[in-house]
Amino acid sequence: MTSPAADRARYDRATAHLDAPLAIVDLAAFDANADDLVRRAGGKPVRVASKSVRCRALLERVLARDGFAGIMSYTLAESLWLARSGFEDVLLAYPSADRAGFAELAGDAKLAAAVTVMVDDPAQLDLVDAARAGGREEIRVCLELDTALHLFGGRVRVGARRSPLREPAQLAGLARQIARRPGFRLVGLMAYEGHVAGVGDAVAGRPLRSRAIRLMQAAARRELAARRAETVRAVRAVAPDLEFVNGGGTGSVQTTAAEDAVTEIAAGSGLYVPRLFDNYTSFSGRPAALFAQPVVRRPGVGVVTVLGGGYPASGAAGADRLPVPYLPEGLRYDPQEGAGEVQTPLLGAPADDLLIGDRVWFRHAKAGELCERFDALHLVEGDRVTATVPTYRGEGKTFL
Repeated sequence: MTSPAADRARYDRATAHLDAPLAIVDLAAFDANADDLVRRAGGKPVRVASKSVRCRALLERVLARDGFAGIMSYTLAESLWLARSGFEDVLLAYPSADRAGFAELAGDAKLAAAVTVMVDDPAQLDLVDAARAGGREEIRVCLELDTALHLFGGRVRVGARRSPLREPAQLAGLARQIARRPGFRLVGLMAYEGHVAGVGDAVAGRPLRSRAIRLMQAAARRELAARRAETVRAVRAVAPDLEFVNGGGTGSVQTTAAEDAVTEIAAGSGLYVPRLFDNYTSFSGRPAALFAQPVVRRPGVGVVTVLGGGYPASGAAGADRLPVPYLPEGLRYDPQEGAGEVQTPLLGAPADDLLIGDRVWFRHAKAGELCERFDALHLVEGDRVTATVPTYRGEGKTFL
């Protein structure tokens, strides 16, 4: 690994022929992060979360590496597009109400063999049947287990509100309904522990909060491991040919992989390593995806203004959802303006060394959402751009 100053000089040289705003992926960092995910998975395959990448060329790159197998997609339209593009194992991680998409899926043998859809309610099966439009292909389905930690007799919930299926008997019951229902085949089970995988446990300047998060996550891992194992046994009693049990996320790869019941790990953000992963003790990665904004004003001593930059991430609004000025080190937002729609003032001593036309490099708060802002990623090797590849947006695909 090189110093931040050396990286900045390298990125500036690599992109000197390009106009900012622009986005890059440092391929050495991307590949090193991929290797680390495989190492932490301990021999279990890693299914790549496409929402965290949103670039077909980089999905192809990572899936060509040993240790990776399959895609976890986020909409049915995206799933069908990826399957038509040649990806043969696409797990849709969220239920869909895309009737046109289901009609296409049910009417095409190749798509039906490649795509698995998520269900957690019999009404979702009804919707698929109503949308078939004459298509007779068998639909591959996956059940989702709610992973939230319930404390104090269920009065306190920690974790995302996803599936209504929490108890093993509930999932086994839906599995039996699927087994009796023509046109569907149960092939998988998924459980995403976002409160472990997606919450940093080393919050800067908050030691008590960090300790509380670690205690919560330890309790959550123990509770979920036992309940997930029991659920898998209950579902396999109904569907003994279950193909996969998916779990985890970038922040919990090694702990989830240690569970015997889990057969594969989901991860994607760990390839780019956005700023939200700076607060983890379980792993450290290399920032691989960055964007640059040009300096267009110098309003005074210790301040410059860059063009644009107001690219907040999804989730509960807060400062942790903003991108951060990364290179040169030492810049910060003006608290009165933050990251602006069209212009962003940046404060700090490094501002005095920046000239009009220079660029400031930022890290996005989350991973793939950066690609919704740019239509291309410039792939950097050393101090050269060796390829420029379209993002989903650059291919005219905005699925959400």
